Amino acid sequence: MPLKTALDEFRAEFLTKVPAEIATAMEQATLQLTQDYASKPLLQIGDLAPDFELPNALGKNIRLSDRLQQGAVILTFYRGGWCPYCNLELRAYQRILPQIQAVGASLIAISPQTPDASLSTAEKNQLDFDVLSDRESKVAQAYKIAFQLPVELKRIYSQFGHALPHINDTEDWQLPIPATFAIAPNGEILLAHIDTDYRKRLEPSEALTAIVAKTLALSY
Repeated sequence: MPLKTALDEFRAEFLTKVPAEIATAMEQATLQLTQDYASKPLLQIGDLAPDFELPNALGKNIRLSDRLQQGAVILTFYRGGWCPYCNLELRAYQRILPQIQAVGASLIAISPQTPDASLSTAEKNQLDFDVLSDRESKVAQAYKIAFQLPVELKRIYSQFGHALPHINDTEDWQLPIPATFAIAPNGEILLAHIDTDYRKRLEPSEALTAIVAKTLALSY
């Protein structure tokens, strides 16, 4: 099943269960975020991906530049294991992980969660790739995708049991805009998918295709 189909099915089911006023507030917040980012400079194809070092779910530090020495990297930012859309995306990447590894690439997922929460996410979704913890969203800021949750969403998220300061062990309400980057071994961004609507995600196969296309181009 394509990731888009799974996301759309969950969204349709969610809307049958959530009160209309909450659905409206969440929709308005998404539209406002889209407007806020319409004129902001974002990372694009051809830019160099900012380097970083973050702990994985077991507390081991992972540096992007070290991974790039081994091959291309698919880097995806997600909101957290509490987000059902994110879990669907992570599982979709897990399904094509053998294909990613077959072309000499690796996969890294980043969220502002603590390492313990990342470990729970990895175990729940049976993930065999690194899930890194970006506390205080510093790497998300470097990638120009961090934003502060509006007041109304803070109330709604708290009501759902998703108070970000508690989940992420910080004092802020920052989240990354879900984004995926395909990065060549030299650090060049081959694909940049940034969507302010968290219910929409890149099909994992498209990130893989960007890496394969670059690999083929270099072989000629």
